[in-house]
Amino acid sequence: MSYSSILYLLPFLGAVLLLYNGVPRKFRWCILLLASYIFYWMGSPTTLVFLLLSTVAVYFAGIFLNKIQDGFELSKKALDREGKKSLRKIIGWQKKAVCACTLLFIFGLLAFLKYYPFLSENINQFFGWMHLAAPLPELKLILPLGISYYTLQAAGYIIDVYRGKYPASRHIGKVALFLSFFPQIVEGPIARFDETAGQLMEGKRSTYKNLTFGAQLILWGLFKKMVIADRANAFVAEVFENYARQSGAVLLMGGILFTVQIYMEFSGCMDIVTGSAQLFGVELPKNFARPFFATSVNDFWRRWHITLGAWLRDYVFYSVSLSKGFGKLSKTAKEKCSPFLGALIPSAAALFCVWFCNGIWHGAGWKYLAYGMYYYVIMLLGMLLEPLFARGAAMVHLNREGGAFHIFRILRTCVLVVGGMILFRAESVGAFGEIVGKIFTSFSPKTLFDGTLLQLGMDGWDFLAVAAGCAIVFVVSLLQEKGWSLRERIAGQNIALRWSVYFALILAVVIFGAYGTGYDQVAFIYGQF
Repeated sequence: MSYSSILYLLPFLGAVLLLYNGVPRKFRWCILLLASYIFYWMGSPTTLVFLLLSTVAVYFAGIFLNKIQDGFELSKKALDREGKKSLRKIIGWQKKAVCACTLLFIFGLLAFLKYYPFLSENINQFFGWMHLAAPLPELKLILPLGISYYTLQAAGYIIDVYRGKYPASRHIGKVALFLSFFPQIVEGPIARFDETAGQLMEGKRSTYKNLTFGAQLILWGLFKKMVIADRANAFVAEVFENYARQSGAVLLMGGILFTVQIYMEFSGCMDIVTGSAQLFGVELPKNFARPFFATSVNDFWRRWHITLGAWLRDYVFYSVSLSKGFGKLSKTAKEKCSPFLGALIPSAAALFCVWFCNGIWHGAGWKYLAYGMYYYVIMLLGMLLEPLFARGAAMVHLNREGGAFHIFRILRTCVLVVGGMILFRAESVGAFGEIVGKIFTSFSPKTLFDGTLLQLGMDGWDFLAVAAGCAIVFVVSLLQEKGWSLRERIAGQNIALRWSVYFALILAVVIFGAYGTGYDQVAFIYGQF
């Protein structure tokens, strides 16, 4: 069931909202949990068992960690200093073993279901080159809905309990609802237990403000998804599926439009799911912060898929940085290298782990690994060359904080991001190489104006609708970047103006949305991860 479908928006969401507000407060979490499992079953009925397995695993692992810690607190009262130190070490190993086994189990499920086909294909291919029999059988596996998202949430929960951030919940329903909450299970955002679990269990009654603000976000998300992203999809699909027949200019336009498509679709989905949660008084973490105003690739990833970046930072980067082996590397680098390289080498090593994980999280394929390495290399080069850039700017008296240079940095970042998106959309690393090669060797600007673009899935009205939609989103984003709270401003207007804005959005989706004859329903791209 797609978040942009009528089935989700009216009968499902409407029925859940009525039931939620119609039962006593203490039972409202039950309605949300039941709705979440129904939603999941409708989308992926045969794989619900894997969600349940992950839920049960982290729940009982958390309880076990609680018992280990409670046992330590009771026992240490009767011990001297040396005894406490020895017991603490034993307890530490016990907790580490429980945490490691739990992570191995839930990530093992993810690895088998998501990566086995890719690994078996490559291993069997390697054995074929060696003229040996293929050692691994081919299995047709169904990827469970949202497994990449709920697995990270489950892992974050058990790691936080292990680290002592908070005790494990003794309420299995609370853990189950946190992992399965229906608005976020397909595409995130990736929440933390201490951020949302309490809100989900609180059972707040839906208020007028929650309902209107939630509806605002849902409408805005539908506008971005259906008017812009889905309309651009026809052109993008045609260009990338038949890239060998396209000119460099057309391929570049395809890369730009895919960048527009994936941003409008992914951020639009986040608006819909955040608005859906807000109807129930639940505030989900922000996942986008106007990424195309970023002045560097680092800044872009602080604004794009924020919750994934934060998860990788807290549970990969810091875990690697604080490990004993990493400490030895850092010490050696500082002793044997210059101060600059001594500080850079450890950061580069930890950053490699982050971008390796980012790449493989997005999908099982060499292009996804290359996608992660693409950004890793760009960031590493930026760190290496920063002293050179600073000296060069000083020599030519360039004001790096000036408005013109600020715009240049934004445009430079957009170019790098489009390059990454072309790799992300290409069918393989080889196809990406061919596309980039054609962009640089067979770029013919006249194909942008001779009618060629109008023969690739979009006509003039489609391009006009996409351009107008992008212009509206740009103006709204610019105002938000300048600190305007547009939702509050709209809500503060008189009823006539306020509802004029709402109806304008509704009409835009109904009139200009890409659906019906000539358009196929487009699945959310990030829902496939």
